[in-house]
Amino acid sequence: MLRRLARRSTRTEGEARVRSRSGARRHAGRFVAAAGLSLLLTACDGSTSASAGADAATGASGSASRAHDANGNARAVQGVKPIKIAASAQGGQTRAEVYAQVRRMTALGKQMFFDPSLSGSGKMACASCHSPDHAFTPTNSLDVQIGGADMRRQGMRAVPTLKYLQAVPAFAEHYHDSDDDGDESVDAGPTGGLTWDGRVDRSSDQARIPLLSTFEMASSPSKVAEAVRAAPYAGAFREAFGARVLADDDATFSAVLKSLETFEQSPEVFYPYTSKYDAYLAGKATLSAAELRGLQLFNDEKKGNCASCHISQRAKNGSPPQFSDFGLIAVGVPRNRALAVNRDRKFFDLGACGPERTDLDHRAQFCGLFRTPTLRNVALKKSFFHNGIYHSLEDVLRFYARRDTNPEEFYPVVKGRVQKFDDLPQRYWVNLNTDPPFDRKPGDEPVFSNAEIKDVIAFLETLTDGWQPGGH
Repeated sequence: MLRRLARRSTRTEGEARVRSRSGARRHAGRFVAAAGLSLLLTACDGSTSASAGADAATGASGSASRAHDANGNARAVQGVKPIKIAASAQGGQTRAEVYAQVRRMTALGKQMFFDPSLSGSGKMACASCHSPDHAFTPTNSLDVQIGGADMRRQGMRAVPTLKYLQAVPAFAEHYHDSDDDGDESVDAGPTGGLTWDGRVDRSSDQARIPLLSTFEMASSPSKVAEAVRAAPYAGAFREAFGARVLADDDATFSAVLKSLETFEQSPEVFYPYTSKYDAYLAGKATLSAAELRGLQLFNDEKKGNCASCHISQRAKNGSPPQFSDFGLIAVGVPRNRALAVNRDRKFFDLGACGPERTDLDHRAQFCGLFRTPTLRNVALKKSFFHNGIYHSLEDVLRFYARRDTNPEEFYPVVKGRVQKFDDLPQRYWVNLNTDPPFDRKPGDEPVFSNAEIKDVIAFLETLTDGWQPGGH
């Protein structure tokens, strides 16, 4: 079982130092996946009237608005208070009633996920960028997506998948595995959070970002509330959150976020673990010769070394591999000059230290770091890396294999000199990952041959959900 300690260079107090990264990560799903349900179960022990349901939603919204700015950055108040749901006047809800409420919220969240009226333009739904048929990523191969109130504004980052987020831990500058799942003595460095820069920890807070972003759905709490009041599911919304909830814009908006969060915790949709590789680990499928060769190359510390960040083996507790350690890492992806934001030569998307995330903008050791995405369903994606610069797994693997041996293939060449790492100011290069395969130099043999790249892709294709015996 591959459980190596990968090493990542980060800078602290002006000096470069090395932090160890654990190959195993806590399978946080067992804590996070049922978050919405556990919050609702608290209502079983209290008494809440129908009107109090709306009051609780209003209180949650007030907390939420104080806790985050327009970019979703956490402020002094962390998180969102749970929304209490309407209960009978006789007392708290029974467990059966709570489960029924979860079903109602899930159904509402699904309807709203596909509802374009929640956007400022009235033309963009969550599903516009997160298609269920493409593992909740875009259907097109645009580098980044187009949105805004006029549907003409280009985003600045590629759209990540919404699948398997239940396993992502809350962001921590110093992450330690639980003793059950890894080595808790190892400081794995910055880890977690649900976005490319790790700035939010809950799906409800993640949903807030695109809804309010001027280059995504470009809406506002009042516009969202207005849309819900006019929606065919308005009655169901009142039933779930109380008769008075729609009278308050902030309460309505907070309830929308909670519904979306609950829908995104549906295991059969968002984390089903139904890939061929899952069947292989369960002893119910056999990998082909090419797939096995790809798996070996993926795991080999001296070749791809992919599994040092994209964990491929079960955790100690037997939970399925997430194919991410959720760590934030800098790999020096080339600058995407097709992005509108990059027309400004002085602009750099530095991930964890800005510009979208602002709480770490003064911390140089976080500059250039982006969260490691899961590789589950990666074969369904059409854009890769945070800036969407590549559009095939072959191109991605070529970059990993040849970034340091043949940098001229990826970066500009000016007067005979390769402008390596052209999307990261040189003062932050100390943060770049130098573990294999990024431990080579020009003239060395690339870590993968073309044939080996094909084998790794064959393996990655086994990570697509929905596999059926004999299906493919």
